[in-house]
Amino acid sequence: MLSSLALAAAAFVVMEPVTWAVHRFVMHGPGWFLHRSHHEPRAGRRFEANDAFPLAFATLVGAAMAVGFNVDGLGWLVPLSVGVTAYGAAYALVHDGYIHRRIPLGGITTPALDTLARAHQVHHRTGGEPYGMLAPYVPPSYRRRSVTISSRTTT
Repeated sequence: MLSSLALAAAAFVVMEPVTWAVHRFVMHGPGWFLHRSHHEPRAGRRFEANDAFPLAFATLVGAAMAVGFNVDGLGWLVPLSVGVTAYGAAYALVHDGYIHRRIPLGGITTPALDTLARAHQVHHRTGGEPYGMLAPYVPPSYRRRSVTISSRTTT
């Protein structure tokens, strides 16, 4: 049991650098034709082309979980998929819910999530770092830029 919990926790932690790499090299690379919609102004909570990414990721994780449940010797895919799914849920709540207000969260505010929101605003303003979400790295040159939560928008 502990090894399954450890694997799920490790998968959750490893997803941040994986997310950084996918965001940097896929979404801001060949996948820009979809991701661009996320960087453009929009009104409300409507779907955007960028939503194809989490749909594709969820499909892959669901397939991995199905394989883990049904193929002898690959049961380790189940806790791995649980960790990845937990990260995806946290990402969705923070990014789509708290930062972009696409998921209603009842208007909660917290200093920790405000810090993540400010880092993400830097990304939207520059198109560069930080590419991470739950543990974003904001380069020192970007830290000096004035970014306030009060200017948070849905873009």
